[in-house]
Amino acid sequence: MSFLVRELGVQPYEPVWQEMQVFTDQRTESTPDELWVLQHTPVYTLGKNGKPEHIINAGEIPVVQSDRGGQVTYHGPGQAIIYMLLDLNRMHIGVRELVSRIENGVISFLAEHDIEAVARRDAPGVYIEGKKIAALGLRVRKGRSFHGLAFNIDMDLEPFTRINPCGFEGLEVTQMSDFIDYVDFGTVVQQLLPYLQREFL
Repeated sequence: MSFLVRELGVQPYEPVWQEMQVFTDQRTESTPDELWVLQHTPVYTLGKNGKPEHIINAGEIPVVQSDRGGQVTYHGPGQAIIYMLLDLNRMHIGVRELVSRIENGVISFLAEHDIEAVARRDAPGVYIEGKKIAALGLRVRKGRSFHGLAFNIDMDLEPFTRINPCGFEGLEVTQMSDFIDYVDFGTVVQQLLPYLQREFL
């Protein structure tokens, strides 16, 4: 299965979120699945049932109440956002299977760089030595998914200290540049995408 990949550069959160909703609502049974690849300008997003108390001190960074699953997270430059606009009905998979496939793709990609990562059944995402390197937040509407993966490559992690990431107090966050001397953002993204797509063959 091949996805149409759209590379959107650096974008504010809300317009892209609105575009995802429109795409999902208007797609038909024959609409190709798409991956939207981008970075966001700095923003905290709260999931649909996210608790505001998990935001300790947003400061100058805007907070957006989103409709994805999960609690609070941070997006900013140097973090790869891969929104997964997929027809799960056509794939005959559910949300849990979608989450596992995304996690497995990231774990396989990191293993190729000799970085051992794991998933946690109780807390979706990908972890290295207990620290979170990738967060997942998804929404499924009429069997079609939107939102997706946030993968930390080479970014300022300080804003994560002002929240309880994903609702977990004291959860530490990490990034690929903590484990590899030289990280080129664009190269990492282009290497990661085939690992994600392979999970859906």
